[in-house]
Amino acid sequence: MLKQFDEVSNMILEGTPMQIAGSADLLKKLPKGNWIGGSIEYFMTDKGGLISDTMLYVDTFDGIDFKINAYDKISIKNVAADAFAHGFSIVIMPYFSPVLKVYAEKAHEFEDMFIKHIVGWVSGINTTKPNQTPIVINGQTGNSDLNQAVVLHLALPSERNVNVGIINIFTPDENSPVIEFESDGFQIDKCLIDGKEAVLSDYMKEHNIDKKFPLIGDYAGNGINVAFSAADSDSLQLASPVFRNIKYRFANTITDYANEFNLQLAKFKGIKPIFSCNCSLNFMYGQLKGKKIDTFFGPCTFGEIAYQFLSQTLVYVIVT
Repeated sequence: MLKQFDEVSNMILEGTPMQIAGSADLLKKLPKGNWIGGSIEYFMTDKGGLISDTMLYVDTFDGIDFKINAYDKISIKNVAADAFAHGFSIVIMPYFSPVLKVYAEKAHEFEDMFIKHIVGWVSGINTTKPNQTPIVINGQTGNSDLNQAVVLHLALPSERNVNVGIINIFTPDENSPVIEFESDGFQIDKCLIDGKEAVLSDYMKEHNIDKKFPLIGDYAGNGINVAFSAADSDSLQLASPVFRNIKYRFANTITDYANEFNLQLAKFKGIKPIFSCNCSLNFMYGQLKGKKIDTFFGPCTFGEIAYQFLSQTLVYVIVT
């Protein structure tokens, strides 16, 4: 729900647990309460894509048990172990923070990571405005932070079911060379392309590979994106990490982002997700400002979380 500041302030005073997305300035002015928040100014609403520093996007979770925790780069390994046995947890962490780096590279090793339901997003900035810093806020303490993650752990009755979904509009190009990396991380350029050592940025320039479209890793038949964070930069900046022992290919080109989203989302009409977030790269490259996509509304973020850290995807939670 996209709301005005005063309306959100009143909702907080009612005590309902919630997650809130909006500009850092607005978040810092909100009253203390049972909420977590992250800075972002890009949203998908039922009226279309919107950029705003005067509105807040709110998801509320009425009538269920909850707890709010904060984690640093050391304690983040406990995020799934701390979750309720039956329910789901929403994680918000700042872009390019130490805690995000650890989570992105190590989450698959965390205790209970694929047993508990962990979703969330990465806070960011309005890229057209100078001197901004991604933050998260623990609403119970009022503390804003550049380096920690905040988590809203939610419990559900045993008869309720949780479904975490990922919508990825990209597919691997079967004519792409196979790309492999010899180490894990965000800042890797040397690689093997069809078994031959190469510099990935040089190869992409030589072959006119568009950085608007991600690499796609093959995880036992599931495609996981590795987005490039700056399509118009001469340097190669990864928005999410690559991993050893994973085979990557370039993605197929998409000519109409908004149309492709709606084609993918058509089968979801009628459902009511309790949480969703889309990627700000989809928002920007797809020129989604003012364009409508169906069903899934929420912040457009600097990364998505569905157990692991993702990029250039849409993540949602359905509770039945």
